[in-house]
Amino acid sequence: MSQEEKIAAVIQNLKENGHRITAQRRLLIQIIMENEYSSCKEIYFAAKEKDQRIGMATVYRMVELLEDMELIHKEMVVRLKEGL
Repeated sequence: MSQEEKIAAVIQNLKENGHRITAQRRLLIQIIMENEYSSCKEIYFAAKEKDQRIGMATVYRMVELLEDMELIHKEMVVRLKEGL
């Protein structure tokens, strides 16, 4: 499945569950699909480069929505440095 098809599938899933697809939501979906991020702040900074109007709360709400719909999952990875 191509990146565009994955994005379209996520958007369709959101629409089917009664969620509006705003330009900012579409942008966040694209950003999340492009790369792996370790925090909402990283997603926010990536989005902010493309749309200065996007807010941190929008990012947190979108990540929470996608998580609640089981379209994404967060993993926390903590490792000790090598040689300790």
